[in-house]
Formats: sequence, structure tokens, C-alpha cells
Amino acid sequence: MSAKAKGRSSTSHRAARSKKDTASVVIKFRVLPSDRALIDEAALLAGKSRSEFVRAASLDAATDVIFDCRLLRLTPEAFSRFVEALDAPPNANETLRKLLNKAPPWQ
Repeated sequence: MSAKAKGRSSTSHRAARSKKDTASVVIKFRVLPSDRALIDEAALLAGKSRSEFVRAASLDAATDVIFDCRLLRLTPEAFSRFVEALDAPPNANETLRKLLNKAPPWQ
């Protein structure tokens, strides 16, 4: 899950569903044996069945994509404040200074 979506887990999606929504459907897909082994290991470490693990991971990924693609709607005043915040220089601090002076890993 991306860092920006950590607070928006699929748990909130599941909690928002109606308690009457108990019907389920089967989703089938093929994976390489090595992919299945990796999924099984992760599910075991998470204390979940393979189905529970894949379902949760899929919902997290779907939530990330949807939130990353949503249109941001703002009033003209809010948009102006948003642009000002983006254009403003960052507050100087030692951590930022170290990061900016650090050589990129690809060099």
C-alpha cells in the first residue's frame, strides 16, 4: 500500500458496507507457482487464509488506485490557498538539508 493511502485502508470500505450485503461471488485468476508461494507465505505471516489475504490486498490496491485518480474539487478561494501552499518554499530544517545534500542512490 502506498504511504499516502495508509490511513485509507480497505477496512473503512468494508465497514461502510451494509450488514445486509452478505452475498459473495467467486473471482478466479491464475498465478505462477512462485507467486502463489509468496502469497501463501505472506498470508501465513499475517495470520490469514490465502483468500482473506488476497481479498484484503486487492481491496487495499483498489482503494489506492481510486483515491489516486479522484478529482480534487475546490472553491476558487481554496484552490488559491492550495496553489500558494504548493508554491511556498519548504520550511528549512536539518533533516531536509541533509536529504537535499545526499547523493541520489542511482549515482
